[in-house]
Amino acid sequence: MARAWQHPFLNVFRYFRVDEWKRSAKEGDVAVVTDKTLKGAVYRIRGSVSAANYIQLPKTSTQSLGLTGRYLYVLFRPLPSKHFVIHLDVSTEDGQVIRVSFSNLFKEFKSTATWLQFPFILEAGTLQRGLVGLAAAGPRWTCLQLDLQDILLVYLNRRYHHLKGIRLCASLLVRNLYTSDLCFQPAVTGTQGTKLPLTPMPREMAFPVPKGESWHDRYIHVRFPSDRLKVPSELTQESRSPPEAVLLGPGPVASSKAVRNSVSPVVQMLGPTASGQAPWAPRPFREVSLTREHPEASSGDGPSVKAPKPFPKVSLSRGRSEASNTEGPLEPWAQAEASDVHTAAAGTHVLTHESAEMEESAQVPVALEDAGSCKRFLPDPVLRLKGVIGFGGHSTRQAVWTADGAAVVYPCHSVIIVLLVDTREQRFFLGHTDKVSALALDGGSSLLASAQAGAPSMMRLWDFQTGGCLSLFRSPMHAVCSLSFADRGALLCGVGKDRHGRTMVVAWGTGQVGLGGKVVVLAKALTDCDIQAFRVACFDETRMASCGQGSVLLWRLRGGVLRSCPVDLGENHVLYFTDLAFKQAQDGCQETSATMLFVCSRSGHVLEIDCQRVVVKCARRLLPARTPGGPRPQKQTFSSGPGIAISSLSVSPAVCAVGSEDGYLRLWPLDFSSVLLEAEHEGPVSSVCVSPDGLRVLSTTSSGYLGFLDTPSRVYRVLARSHTAPVLALATEQRRGQLATVSQDRTIRIWDLATLQQLYDFTSSEEAPCAVAFHPTRPTLFCGFSSGAVRSFSLEAAEALVEHKCHRGAVTGLIATPDGRLLFSACCQGSLAQYSCADPQCRILRVAADVVCPDAPARPSALAVSGDGCLLAFVGPSRHTVTVMGSASLDELLRVGVGTLDPASGRLDSAVAVCFGPVALGHLLVSTSSNRVVVLDAASGHIVRELPGVHPGPCPSLAVSEDACFLLMAAGRAVKVWDYVTKASPGPQVYIGHSEPVQAVTFSPDQHQVLSAGDAIFLWDILATTESEQSFPGGPPACEAGLLLPQARAQDSWRTLSPGQAGSPRSRSPSHLRHLHHGWTFVPGLPKVVMGTSPPTPSGKRRRLHLKAVVGYSGNGRSNMVWRPDTGFFAYTCGRLVVVEDLHSGAQQLWPGHPAEISTLALSHSAQVLASASGGSSVAAHCQIRIWDVSGGLCQHLISHHSTSVLALAFSPDDRLLVTLGGHGDHTLTLWSMATCDLVSSTCLPEPAYSVAFNPWGAGEFTCVGQGAVTFWLLQQHGADTSLQVHREPVPEAVGAGELTSLCYGAPPLLYCGTSSGQVCVWDTSASRCFLAWEADNSGIGLLLFSSFRLVSGCNTGRLRLWAVGAVSDLRRRKGSGARSSSVLMERELVLDGAVVSASFDDSVDMGIVGTTAGTLWFVSWAEGTSTRLISGHRSKVNEVVFSPGESHCATCSEDGSVRVWSLASMELVIQFQVLNQSCLCLAWSPPCCGRPKQQRLAAGYGDGSLRIFSVSRTAMELKMHPHTAALTAVAFSTDGQTVLSGDKDGLVAVSHPCTGMTFRVLSDHQSAPISTIDVTRKECGDLGVEGTDLWLAASGDQRVSVWASNWLRNRCELVDWLSFPTPAATETQGQLPPSLAAFCPWDGALLMYVGPGVYKEVIIYNLCQKQVVEKIPLPFFAMSLSLSLGTRLLAIGFAECMLRLVDCATGTTQDFAGHDNAVHLCRFTPSARLLFTAACNEILVWEVASG
Repeated sequence: MARAWQHPFLNVFRYFRVDEWKRSAKEGDVAVVTDKTLKGAVYRIRGSVSAANYIQLPKTSTQSLGLTGRYLYVLFRPLPSKHFVIHLDVSTEDGQVIRVSFSNLFKEFKSTATWLQFPFILEAGTLQRGLVGLAAAGPRWTCLQLDLQDILLVYLNRRYHHLKGIRLCASLLVRNLYTSDLCFQPAVTGTQGTKLPLTPMPREMAFPVPKGESWHDRYIHVRFPSDRLKVPSELTQESRSPPEAVLLGPGPVASSKAVRNSVSPVVQMLGPTASGQAPWAPRPFREVSLTREHPEASSGDGPSVKAPKPFPKVSLSRGRSEASNTEGPLEPWAQAEASDVHTAAAGTHVLTHESAEMEESAQVPVALEDAGSCKRFLPDPVLRLKGVIGFGGHSTRQAVWTADGAAVVYPCHSVIIVLLVDTREQRFFLGHTDKVSALALDGGSSLLASAQAGAPSMMRLWDFQTGGCLSLFRSPMHAVCSLSFADRGALLCGVGKDRHGRTMVVAWGTGQVGLGGKVVVLAKALTDCDIQAFRVACFDETRMASCGQGSVLLWRLRGGVLRSCPVDLGENHVLYFTDLAFKQAQDGCQETSATMLFVCSRSGHVLEIDCQRVVVKCARRLLPARTPGGPRPQKQTFSSGPGIAISSLSVSPAVCAVGSEDGYLRLWPLDFSSVLLEAEHEGPVSSVCVSPDGLRVLSTTSSGYLGFLDTPSRVYRVLARSHTAPVLALATEQRRGQLATVSQDRTIRIWDLATLQQLYDFTSSEEAPCAVAFHPTRPTLFCGFSSGAVRSFSLEAAEALVEHKCHRGAVTGLIATPDGRLLFSACCQGSLAQYSCADPQCRILRVAADVVCPDAPARPSALAVSGDGCLLAFVGPSRHTVTVMGSASLDELLRVGVGTLDPASGRLDSAVAVCFGPVALGHLLVSTSSNRVVVLDAASGHIVRELPGVHPGPCPSLAVSEDACFLLMAAGRAVKVWDYVTKASPGPQVYIGHSEPVQAVTFSPDQHQVLSAGDAIFLWDILATTESEQSFPGGPPACEAGLLLPQARAQDSWRTLSPGQAGSPRSRSPSHLRHLHHGWTFVPGLPKVVMGTSPPTPSGKRRRLHLKAVVGYSGNGRSNMVWRPDTGFFAYTCGRLVVVEDLHSGAQQLWPGHPAEISTLALSHSAQVLASASGGSSVAAHCQIRIWDVSGGLCQHLISHHSTSVLALAFSPDDRLLVTLGGHGDHTLTLWSMATCDLVSSTCLPEPAYSVAFNPWGAGEFTCVGQGAVTFWLLQQHGADTSLQVHREPVPEAVGAGELTSLCYGAPPLLYCGTSSGQVCVWDTSASRCFLAWEADNSGIGLLLFSSFRLVSGCNTGRLRLWAVGAVSDLRRRKGSGARSSSVLMERELVLDGAVVSASFDDSVDMGIVGTTAGTLWFVSWAEGTSTRLISGHRSKVNEVVFSPGESHCATCSEDGSVRVWSLASMELVIQFQVLNQSCLCLAWSPPCCGRPKQQRLAAGYGDGSLRIFSVSRTAMELKMHPHTAALTAVAFSTDGQTVLSGDKDGLVAVSHPCTGMTFRVLSDHQSAPISTIDVTRKECGDLGVEGTDLWLAASGDQRVSVWASNWLRNRCELVDWLSFPTPAATETQGQLPPSLAAFCPWDGALLMYVGPGVYKEVIIYNLCQKQVVEKIPLPFFAMSLSLSLGTRLLAIGFAECMLRLVDCATGTTQDFAGHDNAVHLCRFTPSARLLFTAACNEILVWEVASG
């Protein structure tokens, strides 16, 4: 009802009262004038600048017209020799606004994601003699009819929702605008429209036509796109007048000359010449007709195009049609109708017809080009459907003869097949997206009707001769079970169920479909009677009959009403009727007997009904059950004996064919006196059909058989066999050209690939076959079963040869080596079996348990063998690993972990299928659960290529052609083909047609065809000419050194990854297992890996980034700072890095390598070895502990044992042992030998422990503390044996401490322990008793440190206290606590900025360094009682980094509310501005031209909506203003520094003066979406058509970018461009949507770069002058941050996957870098591009940028 007020049409000017200018706007020279031609008032818009003279509806851009009509009619006339522009803002269903523009200014068609530009070329009119009242030469009044729905669907693949705005720009005359859902014909009058299936133009909209003149002689009708241009590849004609208007769209450009030389075309579609895209030309497909085509005209070297000519006769043919105009000029309505030609799509691979009633997108099983790809690999398409093995799907009752009896029409799931019975050639009707539930063919075999399952049911009407879909429409029924045509095809009846489950009968009129009309519903009727069969009578097309349980109804269509009349069945009313057939009249003449109706039932009864008198003429009982040995009864009574259910019957003039559930097809004379002929089937007969000549009887069975009985020869021929359930796996055999399949129907079938006929089948009723494989050289077939058995079958003897039962679970994989020597099988219990197949009696060689991934489903690609037979690959021993073995020895050669975290699902990635590439390449392909396909080097395991997002679901089957040209994969219900050779593949070709998921894909043995199996078996021809001698791609180049990561995956493109980039391990023997160290995870539970240094940098390719420094300290760790005063060694952690810093010079050494944040450090007593530990991560299953050589800064050893985290490390006094303590569920204490880095001992603790320390004065003694107890350990060594003695002592109740959180040893034999309640208790280790406790603080003690009878305690509240504990030793002999206060004295106290987590002091405890959770390292002097900030970082997320104009300083802001100014030379903190209880979210530094250069200012935006201006020189806040009510998210200065632009969370952009604090403008164009970026630059591009000194942009979270030109001194701000980018359904990155970021290109002022969530992961480069996307750079992930440099033309991009990518825009090369422990949400180049700052959470890394 919301759209009812706009129906049937809407006068836009009248509704919005354009003459009042209240709801519309005008600008420039706009006036009302009187037009002589139309004899009425029109609006004249003129002016030299189109953009300055216009009419705009609605008045402002924030409003919307809300017009939902599909068609927009623009009645206008261009002014002679002038330019005009028409802008339409169209909204899609997902809220995107698309601008569609038409203008004679445009020279070629251009398209972006948010803007379509169509050139409108005006040509001079040509005078014609003999015309009365010829209009004057020049542009004429034009009716521009725009189909907004098709424009968005065809050009952008978007769905139209409503028309938002219109702008009509000079120079033109406009009469009015109209919208409607109806397609009006402007040349058709109301009188003519009543006689024709056309909609005439309403009188209000029509142009006046004087008597005796033709509409087309005075006016022009431009319909865009035309009905036959559903995709723009055709010419279209709407007038017979000379060429005057040409609309340019993406079609063949070479047709321009041919069209202009023709006699009639007025509107033509031409294409771009400079877009770089190959012209799209229509390809006739046999499956889909190009209906009503015109003869083709050559276009030179370009593709052929169709040149339309006026014609009165239209033939419905697939190829070129001959049309002649022999009957004189056409009437206007006929001409308009003749021009409305429906064509199929070309250029993409969806070749299908779309009628006006189409309400569902059509899919056909041919290639679908990737919408985001502008290049395609050739040939396109590369596959063509050749044959289908299968029958039925939804039902096996649908099979009919053609009128000539030469072919059979039947469905196979979603495909309709026409099979020529003599040649077995197949033809396909493609387009249904679900299983076909019913079909019908008219008597002349000209129309075919089909319906698909699913609610609501979609129906198609086909031209049977050409295969073209004439109409696609939605049925009123939710499920159609039966269709029946009238003999001449003008009436179609269908039976089904409505949404309430009631039986419905519908009659459609189909007579006008072939003439361009629609399918119309003539009548509908509901009935309570069951209907199993329905037929239209052959003697009267208005009469029908139906039968069902207990009823036979006779129907009649009269006056648009369907009425039924029940037949009085008498005692037969209890029968269940299954089928019916009308008696055929002999020789085509009507006779009384032709009104007879035969009805059959499940009980074996056949009723003969007189339709004239509506009575049962005769009832017979046929096919009674025979008594063994008894005579066959000659005559049956109604109640004599049980009968056999009759499922179907068909009647010819002479015989009646009956099919029954006992599997027999029987032919009877019409008096049913005796059986004439019978044929036995292997299953119940489901339908029968006698051919039109009566000589052949078609029969189908429920077991998937289709065949016919030839009555003259009495021979039965099988036409097709089919599995009755989905196919699970397939295998091909080369020598005999055979195919083997196994299915859920528990059968194994062997097929001939040449004829597609079944050769053998094996059936098992007790167990189901799961996997199948051929022997390469012998006629032997191997099959694995659900019971775990593996059997071999002889194809010559058709018998089982041998059976092996070595598996305990269902067989999931089965494969043989190419030479046939070995066979391998795997089962769901994880076992792998190896067989010798040298002789026919194959024998078991080895069975390995727990090798293959258990509980994996049976898949064709579960096992893979290399082409030379040397390697075997499979998924296992877990689903997160892939293992490669030697096929002969079963030695493990390689194991790769794929258990990276999938951000979309939050689960670990797992391998799904494996496949080897050609031997020459040495590739191993792995498909994963996160929808990736990764190509590995089969020898080293390095990533060679990676293809992400190949399909929304995992790919269960992969195959690579032998010449390495194509990669084939099963992707849901589609088959995808990739160009495997090209490094940057343009994307796949997608082939659809399966109605169920594809289970297996493979190449035929000769590599000329492709097989896909799922619901049916499809055979595809490969149209490409392969080159067997093609050279294979060479080995990938070397890698980047240092922190370079492997090149990550790029969306829809292959990326070559160098093996060194994976950080390859040291070379080892091939017989040993290799542990990879690239982006895939380490394999859990494997031995330690010795890591070397970074691989060398390849020659000629330098690292562009070098990590220079870090800003910050990880307050998340514990004891993660060490300082040795005597040597000066000082180290701490920042994220994944160990930072070694010289306290005198501030120089830093950075030790990378950890895959996760470092949790703790320990320095040996000799200060020569440093141990660092990190937690588990997505790339490391176990925690890493690295052993560093302090003098060289190299990692000497890498050890791992703990699974979750490492809480503490401690060296023994002699540095021979290292103790590690696990936490967070690990609860493991381990001892390591530092001489060999071998594990000495590992003990699982009964409760959590929090700290551990060695006894400095007791050999082999150490203590750990935890929950409620102190555990004393004694290490004893007896030769090579090591043992641990443990003594656990609970904490006394008097202490009242639940958890002990810290410890340190004091003077012998004392042990100090801190508790979570703030107490310190002292233990006598010799007696294992606690003798003293005092309250050291009011919160948990996280740190204790003892030296020189002084104790330092640090608590969670930040208090650091110094205690004098010299008297404690004297108290250990006493009892009680009376001397506590006098024995322990607090000497000093300092309060720091966070909980104390680490500390190191000198021997006298006079000075030391303390670390807090606030990310600060303090230098503490007890003598002076001071604490000095040594290392300072933000304690919360860093939101922005900005730089001073001279690059002397930088400033950062954080969610901790602070703005900090740093010296770039030393990275020391200079100034800090702190706002309490607020988060600083954005920051900007004033430009150098701002007033006086020395007065530099910072603009900071906060979470409360306030904007503060800080003076850097005066170290003070100058101004606080409140321009927003929501949190500020972006801020920027204008280029002159006199204006501040700020954006907030609600999408508002405020413009303010930083000196006065006045906000003088607020822009709400981005309202309701947070502003993520504001970028300002000086306007350098002069051809943008706008005035201003600054060019600035705002990007918002709804993927929109607005570009503005401004001159704030003159208070001018004008919109330059508006970009909207589509968003997929789910693009989440680690739980949050990636930001929308945009920036001006500093080296080209006309370019803009954008990243954000979209269909593809890419950088989009948009040209503001050309108004189009000029380049796309693929990315491995969605970008989280973006920065561009001027001098070096570098692009830095940060990702949530802790990776930084550097793109050299000059050379196109990329380098990836690691180092951060969190999402790289910020990256900023300094103005000189010498440094790059990146931030992840609160850590900042500073990189030096090397010159190119």
